[in-house]
Amino acid sequence: MILENKIQKASELLKDHNIVSHRLDAEILLSNIIGVNREFLIGNGSHNLSKKNIDKFDKAINRRINREPVAYIVGKKEFWSCDFVVTEDTLVPRPETELLIYKVVNFFKNKKIKIMDIGTGSGCILLSILKELKFSKGIGIDISPEAIKVAIYNARKMNLLDRSIFKAIDVDKIYTGKYDLIVSNPPYIPLKDLKNLSKDIINHEPLIALNGGIDGLDLIKKVIYKSNLLLKKGGLLVIEIGNRQYKKVSDILKQNGFREKDKECDFKDNVRCIISTKM
Repeated sequence: MILENKIQKASELLKDHNIVSHRLDAEILLSNIIGVNREFLIGNGSHNLSKKNIDKFDKAINRRINREPVAYIVGKKEFWSCDFVVTEDTLVPRPETELLIYKVVNFFKNKKIKIMDIGTGSGCILLSILKELKFSKGIGIDISPEAIKVAIYNARKMNLLDRSIFKAIDVDKIYTGKYDLIVSNPPYIPLKDLKNLSKDIINHEPLIALNGGIDGLDLIKKVIYKSNLLLKKGGLLVIEIGNRQYKKVSDILKQNGFREKDKECDFKDNVRCIISTKM
């Protein structure tokens, strides 16, 4: 079958199943199967697909119809201009998390620092920072041993194993070490809101990495409290938060001896990242 015809039919099928990004998803899935970039598809619409690739594509489209995220189907997600391996043991990296990276890199440019990433998942935050801060080292922790395996794989793929350590451990069990920077994208979705998440998320992404407790602040409070013990004086805590959580999180930071230095908003002007320093 002709490439363009197959994409069009797959796109229409996805659209019929209420998938908004139907054309984009079809293109990403097919380009991954063929082993080319999306630009190839645009310039080679008359290319003939092999039966093997058609069968693979049909299976991938069926998985997407069942609301499996594209990142899990292809096994990777682009973040900070790198392809990170992801599985259903790790969250799919979101573009808004890159706001956190921008702030950190600009603040510590050309400096040698020690970093901790709490709830590291795929390792995308820590590894993206280390990619830019060439003299720095860091540790990523997560309570999921399977997520840690993914993070180690990504570190190896990016040639950053010599500057990164990953451990499957709860932050409550860490008592030693002094860090210049602690970063975290903790679970922050209130328990009552979990049922409102899209099927893509609720049926596939790890709930342990999403559930922030009754008010969405359980893990945020834990990260802030522990950071007060683990940060050097003057060290930086950079934490991602959910919509409408800014005022409450800002108060928690003040109560735990932090002074807000900066914040970053998403394209809807919601505060999504708070940068504070230990007093």
